Amino acid sequence: MSGGIGIVTGAGSGIGRAVALALAAAGWRLALTGRRRERLEAVEDEIRAAGGEAFSIPADVGDATAVDGVVAEVVARYGRLDLLFNNAGIFAPAAPIDEISDADWLASVTTNLTGAFYCTRAAFRQMRAQSPRGGRIINNGSISASAPRPNSAPYTATKHAITGLTRSTALDGRPFGIACGQIDVGNAETDMTITFKDGVRQADGSMRPEAIMDARHAGDAVVYMAGLPLDANVLFMTVMATTMPYVGRG
Repeated sequence: MSGGIGIVTGAGSGIGRAVALALAAAGWRLALTGRRRERLEAVEDEIRAAGGEAFSIPADVGDATAVDGVVAEVVARYGRLDLLFNNAGIFAPAAPIDEISDADWLASVTTNLTGAFYCTRAAFRQMRAQSPRGGRIINNGSISASAPRPNSAPYTATKHAITGLTRSTALDGRPFGIACGQIDVGNAETDMTITFKDGVRQADGSMRPEAIMDARHAGDAVVYMAGLPLDANVLFMTVMATTMPYVGRG
């Protein structure tokens, strides 16, 4: 599958940027989407400087019309879509569940879950209709998809839901040559996790520093998943800093 046409959401920073750079280096031609044009264009410039091919399409994944427009623009340019990396996501402010505002809950659900659904729906529709038929969807989950951090109900709930979306998409895609998998990343170094080295709340209520890893390792893992032939699929993969709290958060 290397060298196909892909979309990376939330591509302007963090894991999205790392994955976009890795996919481009592996020969993928990419549409980079997210809400911040200047960040997308900075990643686009990095890719082009390294000899890769990418273009930016600013869009909010929580807007179904905008998402459909991204897929339509990719197809207008390249004629098909082979890969979607569903990455766009946010953290809500840490708070006990009874202190979480409606706005923070809805923002998390809209970006982390509804946005992933809109992107999956639009990509699936195109992959099913195109010839040759098929493609691959990779969802960015989290270790929180199986074990939460304290005071993280909106993020944790949406990541559990992403696991359900992954399973359903993988099943529904079988008749159409559409594979779907999920990568659960633990403590990749991004703007959202950089403070973990100084201390982060633990399950027992204490604050302790945690190990983090270079986000490029997540990028390399996605390249592997994306590069498989469509008759093979990584349904779930966990990539984590080796000495961070174990997957049960202990």
